[in-house]
Amino acid sequence: MGHTYQAIGWSPQKRRYDIVLATAIALYLGLFVGLGSALKPGLTLETLLIRGLGTAALLALHIVLAIGPLCRLQPKFLPLLYNRRHLGVATFALGLAHGAFALVQFHAFGDRNPLVSVLTSSPRFGSVPDFPFQLLGLAALSILFAMAATSHDFWLAVLTPRVWKTLHMGVYLAYALLVMHVALGALQQERSPWLAVVLGLGLGTLLVLHLAAGWRERAGDRSRETAIGDGYVEVCTVHDILENRAHSACLSGERVAVYRYDGNISAVSAVCRHQNGPLGEGKIVDGCITCPWHGYQYQPGNGCAPPPFAEKLETYRVRVVDGAIWVHPQPLLPGTAVAPARIDGSTT
Repeated sequence: MGHTYQAIGWSPQKRRYDIVLATAIALYLGLFVGLGSALKPGLTLETLLIRGLGTAALLALHIVLAIGPLCRLQPKFLPLLYNRRHLGVATFALGLAHGAFALVQFHAFGDRNPLVSVLTSSPRFGSVPDFPFQLLGLAALSILFAMAATSHDFWLAVLTPRVWKTLHMGVYLAYALLVMHVALGALQQERSPWLAVVLGLGLGTLLVLHLAAGWRERAGDRSRETAIGDGYVEVCTVHDILENRAHSACLSGERVAVYRYDGNISAVSAVCRHQNGPLGEGKIVDGCITCPWHGYQYQPGNGCAPPPFAEKLETYRVRVVDGAIWVHPQPLLPGTAVAPARIDGSTT
């Protein structure tokens, strides 16, 4: 966590990540251009770069979209999540370079402004062979630009997490537009079926990963409604939770993280205030709940981030009865201090 915003604040880990990313992109483009010129010597360097940058951007977008469900299915992929926004910005940069080269090669030598030419060159929306597929790519690039321009945590704070998250969910619309862009453009011009096969495999892989992750989350999202007389709901037993870890439950439609630490049980909202990370999958580090996504921390007894940070979570009242943990489903105001329940049944 950082208390102040910096225009550029790369840590050594982020520098290594970006070096690896830049090297991978350079190697991919080098191999694509080299093999392309050897296999199809009639193609110009500009054409090879257009194709190389476009395929690199599409491949990077597949990776961006796969990271989320992979982390839901296997926590070992979490390191990929920490710098996913860097990969997203790189994806936009590749798409922008692809679009710029294409704009120059196909629209820069007429008597109209290149952008005007893109917007007006093919108005036949009712024709599949003549559909203006370039407009789909331009729309997708606009969405990726909005995401890249607001990727910094400064915009997350200004826009609020809810608005920021909604904006960045536009990546799925951008992906759909790009699939249509390729299907109505390159797939109609290429005789080889390999591009269609690869695009289909990418789309199918993403669908399977998201469905698998959603199915796994489905069981945990089933709301628990069996309550005792004063409204408390049994969520699990003490033995279901490892020390300094949590159990996630859904109460009245909201995810709750129930933590066990130092002989205590506390419950807070399971949604991190930073980017809606799953706090129920985090752990207690230095006495604070620590989000597994980006390391944001909260005190388990009151849901407040440690000073000087100001984020706050909703808290919940908790009981331990004969080893069973009961939580009241009505959340308290963010930052409300709640005495933890003792595992041994004593009061605090």
